Amino acid sequence: MANLVIASNSKGMSKLDGSVKNKVYDFFEKLNADDTSPKLHIEPMKGAIDPRVRTGRVDLYWRAILFRIDDKSSGTTYIYMGTWPHDDAIKLAERATLRVNPINGTLEGLIGEAPSPETGGPQTAPPVTAKPEPSYLAGFGYTQSDLTDGLGIDSALAASAMAAPDEAALLEAAAAGLEWEGSALLDLATGISIDTIREKHGFTDEPVDTTGDEDKRIIEALDRPASKMQFAFIEDDEELRRVIEGGDFAAWRTFLHPEQRKYVDLDFSGAFRLSGGAGTGKTVVAIHRARRLARDNPNARIILTTFNATLAQGLKADLVALDPNVRIAEKPGDPGVYVGGIDALGRAVLDRSRDVLTAAGKRIFGSGAMEFSAKRTSADAVWREVAQSVESGLDAKLATPAFLETEYVAVVLANRITTLEQYAKVARPGRGVRLSRQQRIAVWKLVEAFRRQSQMDETLSFPEILALAAEALRIKSETDGTFLADHVLVDEAQDLHATHWALLRALVSEGANDLFIAEDSHQRIYGSPIVLSRFGIKIVGRSRRLTLNYRTTAQNLHFAVSVLSGAEYTDLEQAEESTSEYRSARNGPAPELIPCTDMADELEAVATKVKAWLTEDGVEPESIAILTRSQEERDRFVRGLGERGVTARSLDKSAATPGQPLVMTMHRAKGMEFSRVILAGADDKHVPLPATLRSVPDEEKGEAMLRERSLLYVASSRARDALVVTWSGKKSELLGE
Repeated sequence: MANLVIASNSKGMSKLDGSVKNKVYDFFEKLNADDTSPKLHIEPMKGAIDPRVRTGRVDLYWRAILFRIDDKSSGTTYIYMGTWPHDDAIKLAERATLRVNPINGTLEGLIGEAPSPETGGPQTAPPVTAKPEPSYLAGFGYTQSDLTDGLGIDSALAASAMAAPDEAALLEAAAAGLEWEGSALLDLATGISIDTIREKHGFTDEPVDTTGDEDKRIIEALDRPASKMQFAFIEDDEELRRVIEGGDFAAWRTFLHPEQRKYVDLDFSGAFRLSGGAGTGKTVVAIHRARRLARDNPNARIILTTFNATLAQGLKADLVALDPNVRIAEKPGDPGVYVGGIDALGRAVLDRSRDVLTAAGKRIFGSGAMEFSAKRTSADAVWREVAQSVESGLDAKLATPAFLETEYVAVVLANRITTLEQYAKVARPGRGVRLSRQQRIAVWKLVEAFRRQSQMDETLSFPEILALAAEALRIKSETDGTFLADHVLVDEAQDLHATHWALLRALVSEGANDLFIAEDSHQRIYGSPIVLSRFGIKIVGRSRRLTLNYRTTAQNLHFAVSVLSGAEYTDLEQAEESTSEYRSARNGPAPELIPCTDMADELEAVATKVKAWLTEDGVEPESIAILTRSQEERDRFVRGLGERGVTARSLDKSAATPGQPLVMTMHRAKGMEFSRVILAGADDKHVPLPATLRSVPDEEKGEAMLRERSLLYVASSRARDALVVTWSGKKSELLGE
């Protein structure tokens, strides 16, 4: 049985229609069964540059291009480069080459273009300009020799990159290279060292062996991290079908950047934190890592969780798409991968902890005599009611649902406080408002009233459920030393609050691969900063950051990052979070800013833009999204667009369905991506939302403004291709100049 390796080759697969892809799959089924079958017409090429190249008959019109590698230890391996019409395939195959880069040991497959003698990569002519312009890369101190001799980039591509006068031109040059070459050039744009780029891509530190059996060297090179950006072994027919049917858009399932793959495969001695901007692939790493852990130990109890149910549904769908055979656990604690929102996870833990609920309740509330139903406390309404009915003496600016709920979760529940004496002494790190003893007494009166009201209603709030669930797990581990999970992976961790972290820590014992945390503090749109060490989660030395954006064009990324300009963010370890090295792998149009005179004018502008997009080839209606700051604005745009001949669908908690452009709040768009995005209503009356700022004390307004910036950053970074921003009247101050 021959081995099959498939190349990430957009020219070869993405333009094939469904019927041809099915024929390609059938071709490989036959190849896998018997690669010597004459029906496959796997034939060498007369006069081909590379003697290993072959073509195979998919049907009378289509032919596959492959390289045949015969290695004594691994047997015959076919490397599939793509499928083309017969005549095109013959011409391309004649000039196709497969070789190991002599500088870095990476395997390079080229279709229709020969490599330069001294390095790999396509022959890319440097751009011709009437007058030489300053070199963008030379400004960082790089030379062409750094690119060719230091990294192994093709000499013609290196010349093109060194001639680029700016980042946009460098992106154009990078797009002409192999996957690893493009990635290395984008790293150069951040000014980091050649040695660091070599390390990030897993290049060999030893001199590349250019002697001996070349087929054996090719097979060995397939295992190098940078080679896996272009090549992947296909293990079975189901995986082959997924890769063929998925096309380029689903390439994340098979081809990972070496940095991403490193964080999938590495074992860590304790909790590990992976940060990175929007679109850098943190979620992809988490999904691949969950699958890897499940494969390493099929009986492992793995929990993959995130901020809410909607995001969790996406994680589960992507995990199953990555590997339909992965074992999905129905309940946390069962063998396999349990995927769920963290609030649902807390409820599930509590359901299986009834035997210790009384003891847990005593530790959290001071009393184990609790009655509660499936109904949840309407925290906002209860806090408002008790603030108005209880003579606490608390300042009106603090007696608000927002302040009281955050204080309750971050201080009272987080520290398992059951008495005024405990609350009067407890430290309150991270809370913007300092409280005197008298103010603490006033707050505690309201806390007691909140708890009494909840007990009368027989309800618990979500944070209370999480606190109880975490305590139940602690009691269990104290009693018999057992834990519910072996590995816990958390996505969108920046939005989790104190009792979330208490639960996560209690789920798994400290040790190898216990907690994997993916977060981006610039996307924190809920809650306040958290210090992980307060919850027994020790990250020291086990934290890394991804910087290459795969989703958003460089132009859109620049706009999104500019929204954060001038603001200071801290991560989950209270270190400064920077955007200095963020860059994109894609070029595109500049964001379009459309000022409007009034709401009617803005609705007309949005409708006109959506209509124009819908006439473009290949634009699916559901790939267009209009994002607003509030639900009220969302509904207004749905009605206004309908009146102007654009039928759009409002999206709330339900999943998106095809057929119509989508209108949703910026909060709802979290975790999603679209080809074309309109940020509507970006004026000073809606962004930031005045009501949001009014509800927080003066001392916490700075943090509230950071959340507003983050929200606009999240919304801006949803766009893969085109980004349009509209407003009527005066534009938002957060948009800058």
